[in-house]
Amino acid sequence: MNDVRRDFEVKPGRAVRLSAIDPGQKPDGMDKASGNAETAKNAERLGELQYLLYAENRRSLLIVLQGLDAAGKDGTISSVLRGMNAQGTRVQGFKVPSTLEASHDFLWRAHRHVPARGEVVVFNRSHYEDVLTVRVHELVPKAVWEKRYGLITDFEKNLVESGTHILKFFLHISPDAQLERFKARLDDPARRWKISEADYTEQKLWPAYVAAYEQMLAETSTAHAPWFVIPSNHKWARNLAISRILVETLESLDMKPPVPTVDIEEIRRKYHAAKDEAGAHEK
Repeated sequence: MNDVRRDFEVKPGRAVRLSAIDPGQKPDGMDKASGNAETAKNAERLGELQYLLYAENRRSLLIVLQGLDAAGKDGTISSVLRGMNAQGTRVQGFKVPSTLEASHDFLWRAHRHVPARGEVVVFNRSHYEDVLTVRVHELVPKAVWEKRYGLITDFEKNLVESGTHILKFFLHISPDAQLERFKARLDDPARRWKISEADYTEQKLWPAYVAAYEQMLAETSTAHAPWFVIPSNHKWARNLAISRILVETLESLDMKPPVPTVDIEEIRRKYHAAKDEAGAHEK
């Protein structure tokens, strides 16, 4: 887990077998304490990088989080992105489409929420629900959802060509880890509201979801919008891996603050003159 991009990136055109990827994998030579410490450091660095992205106002970042229930999408957002300024960051959740959303093409609601220049947007679930949930629950025919892979990659290519960088993370957990997290919610009065009967009925569909995710990852991981399969049984390891990828990606952009549009020396002279005048009034 030293080179997280190499270890976890889904190479374009390659088949994916989630059973061959250990969801309990941890980074070499690290434990929870050291992992959390590095994630905190990375969160601070992400705050600095997000400031540069906002100031530069030339490009944007879209982060897509997908995973089965209790995989840790909310936890990733709160832990990894905590250093980012809320003025330049948005989180958009995707639940069952509203009547208005369902009356448009399936990408309409996603396109409405993509980041503007200088902005970071996180999709907590995303347009990929339209090749996952709709497939598993047979909400649309196979002939419909199969065509959506190409439409999605075209959509993302258009965003990239318009200046948006896209990073997509599949949070990979085991069925046992999911059940443990459900139990933790049941045992915690402050989190019981997150539990529903659907959580347990959906787990019975685990094999169908795995098949849907495997095809989705293989069909839609591209050089311009890669997928990363992140082992997520251990929350601290998940957060560390994602924070490393985000920092590495944003640093690679070599962002610089914009050149001032005013005469700095003239502004500095006016500042000192105003300061001297204010001091004279105080006397």
